[in-house]
Amino acid sequence: MQLSVVSGVLGSMSLDESLAYLKSLGVPQFELGVGGYPGTAHADAKVLCRDEAKRNELVATFKKYGITISALSVHGNCVHPNKQIAAAFEEDFKSACILAGQIGVDRIVTFSGCPGSDPTAQQPSWVTCAWPNEYLDVLDYQWNEVLIPYWKEAVKFAKKNGVKKIALEMHPGFCVYNPETLLKLREAVGPTIGANLDPSHLIWQGMDIVDVINYLGDAIYYFHAKDTLLNAHNARKNGVLDAKPYADLKNRSWVFRTMGYGTDDITWKKILSALLVVGYDDSISIEHEDSLMSPKEGLEKAVNYLKDKIVVEKPGAMWWV
Repeated sequence: MQLSVVSGVLGSMSLDESLAYLKSLGVPQFELGVGGYPGTAHADAKVLCRDEAKRNELVATFKKYGITISALSVHGNCVHPNKQIAAAFEEDFKSACILAGQIGVDRIVTFSGCPGSDPTAQQPSWVTCAWPNEYLDVLDYQWNEVLIPYWKEAVKFAKKNGVKKIALEMHPGFCVYNPETLLKLREAVGPTIGANLDPSHLIWQGMDIVDVINYLGDAIYYFHAKDTLLNAHNARKNGVLDAKPYADLKNRSWVFRTMGYGTDDITWKKILSALLVVGYDDSISIEHEDSLMSPKEGLEKAVNYLKDKIVVEKPGAMWWV
C-alpha cells in the first residue's frame, strides 16, 4: 500500500509546491485533479492532452520529486439532463482519458452521474425510495435509457485510450451510491468499471465497511481515506438523510472528519487489512474535508495516522507454518 493525497486540499498551492510539500511528508503519490468537480488548479486535461510540451513539463515535475500519479480525478455528471452541463463534464472526462494514455496512467476516478427524471428534465433527480410507483419509472428511465447506454460508450472510449480502470465513487446524489448499484452498472457495461471505495459516504448510510470490502472484492479499483462522524443525537431525531449545509456542524446528523476522528482505530485497521485480504494492495488516497481543521493540519494528521496503519511490505513466507 502507498499513501496518496487528493489534490483538492492543496488547491491554493502550485503543482511544484504541492509535490515538494508531499515529499516532505513522506507521501509518494498524488491523485491529480484534471477537470470536472476537482477543478484544474494543478492540471487541465483539456490543455495537456493537446500540448506535448506542457505534458512533458508535468511529467518532469513529478519525476523531480520522485512522486507518482495514483489516478487522474475528473469527477463529474456526464449524464446531467442539461445538455450543456453534460457536454462540459464529458469533454473533461474524454480529455482525461486521452491524457491518461499519453502519460501512462491507467486509472480514472469519477462519478457515475445522475440523469433527470425524464427526457424533459433540466436537473438531476436522485431516487431514494420505491413508492409512489412513479419513482420506479424514473429509475427505469435513468438506468436503461441513459446511464447504461452512456457508460457502454464511455468505457469503449476509455479503453481505446489505454484506461484500464474507471473507479466510480459511490456517492449519494448519483445513481451509483452503494455496492449494489456499483455492481449493477459493472454487470451491465463490463469490468472496466469498478469502485472507488470512499468509506465516508458509506458510513453515514449505515454500511459496515469490512462487509462492503468483502462484497465488492476485486471490483475495488481505488480507495479514498476519509472519515465520517455520526452525530447520533441528531440522527436519532431526524435520520441520516441530511441536506443542511456542511458548515452546520452542530445540527447535522453526520459530518466529514479527518482520519481517526470519526471511526475508531481498530475499525480502520480492520478496513485496511480487509483490503489486503481481497487483493487490494494499492493506493490509499487521503481526502481531507474536515470543517474543523485547516487543510494542512487535517492532512498532516491523516498522513501520520495512516502511516502507522497501512501495510507497506509484502508478508513473505509464513515462516511459522
